[in-house]
Amino acid sequence: MRVTVSRKAHFNSAHRLYRKDWSMEKNNSVFGKCNNPNYHGHNYELIASVTGEIDVETGFVLDVKILKNIIKEEVEDAFDHKNLNLDVPEFENLNPTVENIAVVIHKKIKSRLASNLDLEVVLYETPRNFVTYSG
Repeated sequence: MRVTVSRKAHFNSAHRLYRKDWSMEKNNSVFGKCNNPNYHGHNYELIASVTGEIDVETGFVLDVKILKNIIKEEVEDAFDHKNLNLDVPEFENLNPTVENIAVVIHKKIKSRLASNLDLEVVLYETPRNFVTYSG
């Protein structure tokens, strides 16, 4: 029997959507106000869901305390109150769109989970705009 365990978290980050190899005009055309050279911020909401078999000894798919600590170390400590473009190495050459942020978060969390566990990440950039990524 496969069961899914989920944990919510949040972080606040600034970013700028742009490509270094494009002109300012093209960046403005594609990214609009999100291309602000002075950056802009979001209050991101994250839901990380881990699916697997229930352990017969513990009754857990994954102890939620473990998931909480992974999210704190891999996401909150790395992204909270940071400028994603300037402070987070994963975005040095990767545009920090909500899609790319979700993929990066998925990779960081998944690397800390047992291989028999599946992970889905839902990342809200605003209350109405969000991305789901399962790998």
